[in-house]
Amino acid sequence: MSATPTAGYLGLVRHNRDFRLLYVGALISLGGDWFLTVALLDLVLTFTGSATLASVMLLCQSLPIFFVTPFAGSLVDKVDRRKLMVAVDLMRAVACLLPLFARSAALLPFAYAGVVIIALGSACFEPAAQAALPNVVAPEDLGRANVLMGATWGTMLAVGAAIGGVVTMRFGRDTSFVVDAFSFLGSAFLLWRIRARFSERRAADHQHPPLGEAIRETARYARKHPRVLALLTSKGGYGMGAGVVAMLSVFGKEVFHSGAFGIGVLFAARGIGALTGPFLIRGVTGNSDLQYRLISLATLVFGLGYMGLALSHGLWIGAIAVCVAHLGGGAQWLTSTFGLQKEVPDRVRGRIFAADYGFVTLTMSISSLAAGILSDRFGAATATIATASVCVLWAIAWGIWTWKLWRWETI
Repeated sequence: MSATPTAGYLGLVRHNRDFRLLYVGALISLGGDWFLTVALLDLVLTFTGSATLASVMLLCQSLPIFFVTPFAGSLVDKVDRRKLMVAVDLMRAVACLLPLFARSAALLPFAYAGVVIIALGSACFEPAAQAALPNVVAPEDLGRANVLMGATWGTMLAVGAAIGGVVTMRFGRDTSFVVDAFSFLGSAFLLWRIRARFSERRAADHQHPPLGEAIRETARYARKHPRVLALLTSKGGYGMGAGVVAMLSVFGKEVFHSGAFGIGVLFAARGIGALTGPFLIRGVTGNSDLQYRLISLATLVFGLGYMGLALSHGLWIGAIAVCVAHLGGGAQWLTSTFGLQKEVPDRVRGRIFAADYGFVTLTMSISSLAAGILSDRFGAATATIATASVCVLWAIAWGIWTWKLWRWETI
Protein backbone atom coordinates (compact mmCIF):
# COMPACT_ATOMS: atom_id res chain seq x y z
CA MET A 1 0.00 0.00 0.00
CA SER A 2 1.67 3.16 -1.22
CA ALA A 3 -1.10 5.54 -0.27
CA THR A 4 -1.06 7.43 3.01
CA PRO A 5 -4.16 8.44 5.00
CA THR A 6 -5.76 11.79 4.18
CA ALA A 7 -8.20 14.08 5.97
CA GLY A 8 -11.75 14.17 4.61
CA TYR A 9 -13.24 13.65 1.16
CA LEU A 10 -11.59 16.70 -0.41
CA GLY A 11 -8.22 15.76 1.05
CA LEU A 12 -8.46 12.29 -0.47
CA VAL A 13 -9.08 13.72 -3.95
CA ARG A 14 -6.45 16.46 -3.60
CA HIS A 15 -3.59 14.47 -2.11
CA ASN A 16 -3.97 10.97 -3.57
CA ARG A 17 -3.01 11.43 -7.23
CA ASP A 18 -3.85 7.88 -8.30
CA PHE A 19 -7.26 7.92 -6.68
CA ARG A 20 -7.91 11.32 -8.29
CA LEU A 21 -7.16 9.91 -11.74
CA LEU A 22 -9.39 6.90 -11.08
CA TYR A 23 -12.15 9.17 -9.78
CA VAL A 24 -12.04 11.63 -12.70
CA GLY A 25 -11.88 8.77 -15.19
CA ALA A 26 -15.02 7.32 -13.64
CA LEU A 27 -16.76 10.70 -13.86
CA ILE A 28 -15.99 11.00 -17.56
CA SER A 29 -16.89 7.44 -18.45
CA LEU A 30 -20.10 7.30 -16.45
CA GLY A 31 -21.28 10.62 -17.83
CA GLY A 32 -20.94 9.26 -21.33
CA ASP A 33 -22.71 6.05 -20.33
CA TRP A 34 -25.85 7.90 -19.34
CA PHE A 35 -25.77 9.91 -22.56
CA LEU A 36 -25.82 6.52 -24.29
CA THR A 37 -28.57 4.96 -22.15
CA VAL A 38 -31.04 7.80 -22.68
CA ALA A 39 -30.34 7.86 -26.41
CA LEU A 40 -30.72 4.08 -26.76
CA LEU A 41 -34.02 3.94 -24.90
CA ASP A 42 -35.34 6.82 -26.97
CA LEU A 43 -34.16 5.01 -30.12
CA VAL A 44 -36.01 1.80 -29.27
CA LEU A 45 -39.23 3.50 -28.16
CA THR A 46 -39.23 5.77 -31.22
CA PHE A 47 -38.92 2.86 -33.67
CA THR A 48 -41.10 0.32 -31.84
CA GLY A 49 -43.08 1.90 -28.98
CA SER A 50 -42.56 -1.36 -27.10
CA ALA A 51 -41.82 -1.40 -23.37
CA THR A 52 -40.71 -5.00 -23.75
CA LEU A 53 -38.05 -4.09 -26.34
CA ALA A 54 -36.91 -1.18 -24.16
CA SER A 55 -36.52 -3.70 -21.33
CA VAL A 56 -34.57 -5.98 -23.67
CA MET A 57 -32.14 -3.10 -24.24
CA LEU A 58 -31.55 -2.92 -20.48
CA LEU A 59 -31.36 -6.72 -20.46
CA CYS A 60 -28.51 -6.52 -22.98
CA GLN A 61 -26.72 -4.13 -20.61
CA SER A 62 -26.78 -6.66 -17.80
CA LEU A 63 -27.45 -10.31 -18.71
CA PRO A 64 -24.21 -10.89 -20.70
CA ILE A 65 -22.29 -9.93 -17.55
CA PHE A 66 -23.74 -12.93 -15.72
CA PHE A 67 -22.64 -15.41 -18.38
CA VAL A 68 -18.99 -14.31 -18.35
CA THR A 69 -18.76 -13.76 -14.59
CA PRO A 70 -16.71 -16.92 -13.84
CA PHE A 71 -14.15 -16.11 -16.53
CA ALA A 72 -14.07 -12.40 -15.69
CA GLY A 73 -13.49 -12.96 -11.98
CA SER A 74 -10.62 -15.36 -12.58
CA LEU A 75 -9.10 -12.96 -15.13
CA VAL A 76 -9.29 -10.01 -12.71
CA ASP A 77 -7.31 -11.95 -10.10
CA LYS A 78 -4.78 -13.22 -12.67
CA VAL A 79 -3.73 -10.29 -14.89
CA ASP A 80 -2.65 -6.68 -14.35
CA ARG A 81 -5.97 -5.06 -13.37
CA ARG A 82 -5.01 -1.60 -14.63
CA LYS A 83 -4.00 -2.82 -18.09
CA LEU A 84 -7.15 -4.93 -18.26
CA MET A 85 -9.30 -1.88 -17.50
CA VAL A 86 -7.54 0.20 -20.16
CA ALA A 87 -8.03 -2.53 -22.79
CA VAL A 88 -11.70 -2.84 -21.88
CA ASP A 89 -12.22 0.92 -22.19
CA LEU A 90 -10.74 0.90 -25.70
CA MET A 91 -13.01 -1.99 -26.69
CA ARG A 92 -16.07 -0.22 -25.32
CA ALA A 93 -15.18 2.99 -27.17
CA VAL A 94 -15.50 1.13 -30.48
CA ALA A 95 -18.71 -0.64 -29.41
CA CYS A 96 -20.37 2.73 -28.67
CA LEU A 97 -20.34 3.52 -32.38
CA LEU A 98 -22.36 0.46 -33.47
CA PRO A 99 -25.75 2.09 -32.68
CA LEU A 100 -24.94 4.66 -35.39
CA PHE A 101 -25.93 1.96 -37.91
CA ALA A 102 -29.42 1.50 -36.37
CA ARG A 103 -31.38 3.66 -38.83
CA SER A 104 -34.65 1.70 -38.67
CA ALA A 105 -36.41 -0.90 -36.55
CA ALA A 106 -34.92 -3.63 -38.75
CA LEU A 107 -31.40 -2.38 -37.98
CA LEU A 108 -31.86 -2.19 -34.20
CA PRO A 109 -29.70 -5.35 -33.76
CA PHE A 110 -26.67 -3.08 -34.33
CA ALA A 111 -27.63 -1.11 -31.24
CA TYR A 112 -28.24 -4.25 -29.22
CA ALA A 113 -24.90 -5.70 -30.34
CA GLY A 114 -23.05 -2.58 -29.23
CA VAL A 115 -24.70 -2.76 -25.82
CA VAL A 116 -23.79 -6.44 -25.44
CA ILE A 117 -20.12 -5.73 -26.20
CA ILE A 118 -20.08 -2.88 -23.70
CA ALA A 119 -21.65 -5.18 -21.10
CA LEU A 120 -19.02 -7.86 -21.69
CA GLY A 121 -16.35 -5.25 -21.06
CA SER A 122 -18.11 -4.09 -17.91
CA ALA A 123 -18.06 -7.68 -16.61
CA CYS A 124 -14.28 -7.31 -16.31
CA PHE A 125 -13.99 -3.57 -15.67
CA GLU A 126 -16.30 -3.18 -12.67
CA PRO A 127 -14.96 -6.09 -10.57
CA ALA A 128 -11.40 -4.96 -11.38
CA ALA A 129 -12.13 -1.41 -10.22
CA GLN A 130 -13.81 -2.55 -7.01
CA ALA A 131 -11.08 -5.08 -6.24
CA ALA A 132 -8.35 -2.52 -6.95
CA LEU A 133 -9.68 0.31 -4.79
CA PRO A 134 -8.29 -1.03 -1.46
CA ASN A 135 -4.85 -1.03 -3.10
CA VAL A 136 -5.11 2.57 -4.32
CA VAL A 137 -6.13 4.21 -1.04
CA ALA A 138 -5.05 3.79 2.57
CA PRO A 139 -7.23 1.49 4.71
CA GLU A 140 -8.44 4.49 6.70
CA ASP A 141 -9.64 6.13 3.48
CA LEU A 142 -11.45 3.13 2.02
CA GLY A 143 -14.86 4.14 3.37
CA ARG A 144 -14.54 7.69 2.03
CA ALA A 145 -13.25 6.40 -1.29
CA ASN A 146 -16.28 4.14 -1.64
CA VAL A 147 -18.65 6.98 -0.87
CA LEU A 148 -16.96 9.16 -3.49
CA MET A 149 -17.01 6.41 -6.12
CA GLY A 150 -20.64 5.66 -5.34
CA ALA A 151 -21.42 9.36 -5.51
CA THR A 152 -19.62 9.48 -8.87
CA TRP A 153 -22.10 7.00 -10.27
CA GLY A 154 -25.01 9.00 -8.93
CA THR A 155 -23.57 12.36 -9.94
CA MET A 156 -22.96 11.39 -13.53
CA LEU A 157 -26.27 9.58 -13.75
CA ALA A 158 -27.96 12.81 -12.68
CA VAL A 159 -25.83 15.09 -14.87
CA GLY A 160 -25.33 12.71 -17.78
CA ALA A 161 -28.97 11.62 -18.01
CA ALA A 162 -30.32 15.16 -17.75
CA ILE A 163 -27.88 16.57 -20.30
CA GLY A 164 -28.23 13.43 -22.41
CA GLY A 165 -31.97 13.93 -22.66
CA VAL A 166 -31.51 17.55 -23.75
CA VAL A 167 -28.67 16.76 -26.16
CA THR A 168 -30.58 13.86 -27.72
CA MET A 169 -33.57 16.12 -28.39
CA ARG A 170 -31.46 19.08 -29.56
CA PHE A 171 -28.62 17.44 -31.51
CA GLY A 172 -29.85 13.91 -32.14
CA ARG A 173 -29.00 10.48 -30.82
CA ASP A 174 -25.84 10.12 -32.91
CA THR A 175 -24.15 12.86 -30.91
CA SER A 176 -24.77 10.92 -27.70
CA PHE A 177 -23.23 7.76 -29.15
CA VAL A 178 -20.08 9.62 -30.19
CA VAL A 179 -19.80 11.39 -26.84
CA ASP A 180 -19.85 8.04 -25.02
CA ALA A 181 -17.09 6.69 -27.27
CA PHE A 182 -14.87 9.65 -26.40
CA SER A 183 -15.66 9.22 -22.70
CA PHE A 184 -14.22 5.70 -22.75
CA LEU A 185 -11.09 6.97 -24.50
CA GLY A 186 -10.69 9.63 -21.82
CA SER A 187 -11.08 7.06 -19.07
CA ALA A 188 -8.46 4.80 -20.67
CA PHE A 189 -5.97 7.68 -20.87
CA LEU A 190 -6.38 8.54 -17.19
CA LEU A 191 -6.13 4.91 -16.07
CA TRP A 192 -2.91 4.50 -18.04
CA ARG A 193 -1.32 7.33 -16.04
CA ILE A 194 -1.99 5.71 -12.64
CA ARG A 195 1.19 4.49 -10.95
CA ALA A 196 -0.24 2.52 -8.01
CA ARG A 197 -0.44 -1.26 -8.21
CA PHE A 198 -4.02 -2.48 -8.54
CA SER A 199 -3.17 -5.82 -6.89
CA GLU A 200 -1.01 -6.96 -4.01
CA ARG A 201 2.36 -8.40 -4.99
CA ARG A 202 2.34 -12.16 -5.43
CA ALA A 203 5.17 -14.54 -4.63
CA ALA A 204 7.22 -15.56 -7.64
CA ASP A 205 5.99 -19.13 -7.34
CA HIS A 206 2.35 -18.13 -6.85
CA GLN A 207 0.10 -20.19 -9.10
CA HIS A 208 -3.35 -19.12 -10.21
CA PRO A 209 -5.84 -21.99 -10.09
CA PRO A 210 -7.60 -23.16 -13.27
CA LEU A 211 -10.99 -21.61 -13.98
CA GLY A 212 -13.00 -24.51 -12.55
CA GLU A 213 -11.01 -24.62 -9.33
CA ALA A 214 -11.15 -20.82 -9.04
CA ILE A 215 -14.95 -20.97 -9.15
CA ARG A 216 -15.06 -23.71 -6.51
CA GLU A 217 -12.60 -21.81 -4.31
CA THR A 218 -14.78 -18.72 -4.49
CA ALA A 219 -17.90 -20.68 -3.57
CA ARG A 220 -16.12 -22.38 -0.66
CA TYR A 221 -14.87 -19.05 0.65
CA ALA A 222 -18.35 -17.53 0.61
CA ARG A 223 -19.90 -20.53 2.36
CA LYS A 224 -17.27 -20.45 5.12
CA HIS A 225 -17.76 -16.73 5.78
CA PRO A 226 -21.44 -15.96 6.57
CA ARG A 227 -20.93 -12.18 6.45
CA VAL A 228 -19.48 -12.42 2.95
CA LEU A 229 -22.34 -14.67 1.84
CA ALA A 230 -24.88 -12.24 3.28
CA LEU A 231 -23.29 -9.26 1.51
CA LEU A 232 -23.08 -11.22 -1.76
CA THR A 233 -26.77 -12.05 -1.66
CA SER A 234 -27.87 -8.55 -0.65
CA LYS A 235 -27.35 -7.08 -4.13
CA GLY A 236 -28.68 -10.15 -5.92
CA GLY A 237 -31.89 -10.14 -3.92
CA TYR A 238 -32.23 -6.40 -4.42
CA GLY A 239 -31.83 -7.02 -8.15
CA MET A 240 -34.95 -9.21 -8.18
CA GLY A 241 -36.99 -6.02 -7.88
CA ALA A 242 -34.50 -3.46 -9.16
CA GLY A 243 -35.38 -4.24 -12.77
CA VAL A 244 -38.22 -1.80 -12.14
CA VAL A 245 -35.80 0.90 -13.38
CA ALA A 246 -36.78 -0.28 -16.87
CA MET A 247 -40.05 1.54 -16.26
CA LEU A 248 -38.32 4.94 -16.15
CA SER A 249 -38.17 5.16 -19.93
CA VAL A 250 -41.81 4.12 -20.23
CA PHE A 251 -43.01 6.65 -17.65
CA GLY A 252 -40.88 9.44 -19.11
CA LYS A 253 -41.89 8.94 -22.73
CA GLU A 254 -45.26 7.16 -22.73
CA VAL A 255 -46.95 7.90 -19.36
CA PHE A 256 -45.80 11.49 -18.77
CA HIS A 257 -45.56 12.20 -22.54
CA SER A 258 -42.24 14.07 -22.21
CA GLY A 259 -40.07 12.21 -24.73
CA ALA A 260 -36.30 11.97 -24.27
CA PHE A 261 -36.49 14.93 -21.89
CA GLY A 262 -38.81 13.00 -19.57
CA ILE A 263 -36.54 9.96 -19.66
CA GLY A 264 -33.58 12.19 -18.85
CA VAL A 265 -35.39 13.86 -15.91
CA LEU A 266 -36.31 10.52 -14.32
CA PHE A 267 -32.83 9.12 -14.79
CA ALA A 268 -31.41 12.34 -13.36
CA ALA A 269 -33.66 11.95 -10.30
CA ARG A 270 -32.34 8.42 -9.99
CA GLY A 271 -28.82 9.82 -10.02
CA ILE A 272 -29.51 12.47 -7.39
CA GLY A 273 -30.83 9.81 -5.05
CA ALA A 274 -27.92 7.48 -5.77
CA LEU A 275 -25.51 10.38 -5.17
CA THR A 276 -27.04 11.33 -1.82
CA GLY A 277 -27.71 7.87 -0.41
CA PRO A 278 -24.04 6.87 0.15
CA PHE A 279 -23.24 10.12 2.00
CA LEU A 280 -26.38 9.77 4.09
CA ILE A 281 -25.76 6.22 5.29
CA ARG A 282 -22.07 6.92 5.87
CA GLY A 283 -22.91 10.00 7.93
CA VAL A 284 -25.41 8.11 10.07
CA THR A 285 -23.41 4.93 10.70
CA GLY A 286 -19.72 5.73 10.22
CA ASN A 287 -17.79 2.43 10.29
CA SER A 288 -20.18 0.57 12.60
CA ASP A 289 -21.97 -2.62 11.63
CA LEU A 290 -25.20 -0.64 11.85
CA GLN A 291 -24.65 0.18 8.19
CA TYR A 292 -25.11 -3.50 7.30
CA ARG A 293 -28.32 -3.76 9.32
CA LEU A 294 -29.60 -0.74 7.40
CA ILE A 295 -29.19 -2.54 4.05
CA SER A 296 -32.66 -4.04 4.54
CA LEU A 297 -34.15 -0.62 5.34
CA ALA A 298 -32.45 0.91 2.29
CA THR A 299 -33.89 -1.83 0.07
CA LEU A 300 -37.32 -1.24 1.58
CA VAL A 301 -37.08 2.49 0.77
CA PHE A 302 -36.18 1.61 -2.81
CA GLY A 303 -39.27 -0.54 -3.27
CA LEU A 304 -41.64 1.94 -1.64
CA GLY A 305 -40.21 4.81 -3.71
CA TYR A 306 -41.04 3.03 -6.97
CA MET A 307 -44.53 2.31 -5.73
CA GLY A 308 -44.76 6.08 -5.34
CA LEU A 309 -43.72 6.49 -8.98
CA ALA A 310 -46.52 4.15 -10.05
CA LEU A 311 -49.05 6.35 -8.27
CA SER A 312 -47.66 9.65 -9.59
CA HIS A 313 -49.70 11.78 -11.99
CA GLY A 314 -46.95 14.07 -13.29
CA LEU A 315 -43.30 14.06 -14.30
CA TRP A 316 -41.94 16.08 -11.38
CA ILE A 317 -43.86 14.18 -8.68
CA GLY A 318 -42.63 10.98 -10.28
CA ALA A 319 -39.08 12.33 -10.24
CA ILE A 320 -39.30 12.98 -6.49
CA ALA A 321 -40.48 9.40 -5.91
CA VAL A 322 -37.60 8.04 -7.99
CA CYS A 323 -35.11 10.21 -6.10
CA VAL A 324 -36.36 8.84 -2.76
CA ALA A 325 -36.18 5.28 -4.08
CA HIS A 326 -32.55 5.66 -5.06
CA LEU A 327 -31.57 7.17 -1.74
CA GLY A 328 -32.16 3.61 -0.60
CA GLY A 329 -30.67 2.01 -3.71
CA GLY A 330 -27.46 4.05 -3.50
CA ALA A 331 -27.05 3.32 0.21
CA GLN A 332 -27.61 -0.39 -0.34
CA TRP A 333 -25.09 -0.61 -3.16
CA LEU A 334 -22.37 1.34 -1.36
CA THR A 335 -22.69 -0.57 1.90
CA SER A 336 -22.58 -4.05 0.41
CA THR A 337 -19.59 -3.10 -1.77
CA PHE A 338 -17.67 -1.58 1.13
CA GLY A 339 -18.39 -4.62 3.28
CA LEU A 340 -16.98 -7.00 0.69
CA GLN A 341 -13.84 -4.89 0.29
CA LYS A 342 -13.31 -5.03 4.05
CA GLU A 343 -14.09 -8.72 4.48
CA VAL A 344 -12.41 -10.31 1.44
CA PRO A 345 -8.61 -10.70 0.91
CA ASP A 346 -7.02 -9.44 -2.31
CA ARG A 347 -6.23 -12.93 -3.64
CA VAL A 348 -9.92 -13.74 -4.18
CA ARG A 349 -11.39 -10.24 -4.24
CA GLY A 350 -11.73 -10.07 -8.02
CA ARG A 351 -13.65 -13.35 -8.14
CA ILE A 352 -15.90 -12.36 -5.25
CA PHE A 353 -16.75 -9.04 -6.90
CA ALA A 354 -17.32 -10.74 -10.24
CA ALA A 355 -19.74 -13.13 -8.53
CA ASP A 356 -21.41 -10.19 -6.81
CA TYR A 357 -21.74 -8.30 -10.09
CA GLY A 358 -22.86 -11.37 -12.01
CA PHE A 359 -25.55 -12.28 -9.49
CA VAL A 360 -27.10 -8.81 -9.41
CA THR A 361 -27.01 -8.45 -13.20
CA LEU A 362 -28.76 -11.81 -13.59
CA THR A 363 -31.56 -10.93 -11.20
CA MET A 364 -31.89 -7.41 -12.60
CA SER A 365 -32.02 -8.80 -16.14
CA ILE A 366 -34.86 -11.14 -15.29
CA SER A 367 -36.61 -8.43 -13.30
CA SER A 368 -36.35 -5.78 -16.03
CA LEU A 369 -37.63 -8.16 -18.71
CA ALA A 370 -40.53 -9.19 -16.48
CA ALA A 371 -41.34 -5.53 -15.81
CA GLY A 372 -41.42 -4.76 -19.54
CA ILE A 373 -43.68 -7.72 -20.33
CA LEU A 374 -46.02 -6.86 -17.44
CA SER A 375 -46.14 -3.25 -18.64
CA ASP A 376 -47.19 -4.23 -22.17
CA ARG A 377 -49.77 -6.63 -20.76
CA PHE A 378 -51.21 -4.80 -17.74
CA GLY A 379 -49.89 -1.23 -17.92
CA ALA A 380 -46.88 0.61 -16.53
CA ALA A 381 -48.34 1.35 -13.08
CA THR A 382 -49.30 -2.26 -12.37
CA ALA A 383 -45.93 -3.54 -13.60
CA THR A 384 -44.07 -1.03 -11.43
CA ILE A 385 -45.97 -1.88 -8.24
CA ALA A 386 -45.61 -5.63 -8.83
CA THR A 387 -41.86 -5.44 -9.45
CA ALA A 388 -41.18 -3.02 -6.59
CA SER A 389 -43.08 -5.32 -4.23
CA VAL A 390 -40.38 -7.93 -4.72
CA CYS A 391 -37.84 -5.50 -3.23
CA VAL A 392 -40.07 -4.89 -0.24
CA LEU A 393 -40.42 -8.62 0.44
CA TRP A 394 -36.69 -9.22 -0.01
CA ALA A 395 -35.82 -6.36 2.34
CA ILE A 396 -37.86 -7.95 5.12
CA ALA A 397 -36.55 -11.48 4.52
CA TRP A 398 -32.87 -10.47 4.25
CA GLY A 399 -33.09 -8.28 7.34
CA ILE A 400 -34.48 -11.13 9.46
CA TRP A 401 -31.95 -13.65 8.09
CA THR A 402 -28.82 -11.54 8.63
CA TRP A 403 -29.70 -9.57 11.79
CA LYS A 404 -27.47 -11.62 14.11
CA LEU A 405 -24.40 -11.41 11.85
CA TRP A 406 -23.58 -7.79 12.58
CA ARG A 407 -21.94 -6.28 15.66
CA TRP A 408 -22.81 -2.94 17.20
CA GLU A 409 -19.23 -1.82 17.79
CA THR A 410 -17.13 -0.17 15.06
CA ILE A 411 -15.19 -2.38 12.70
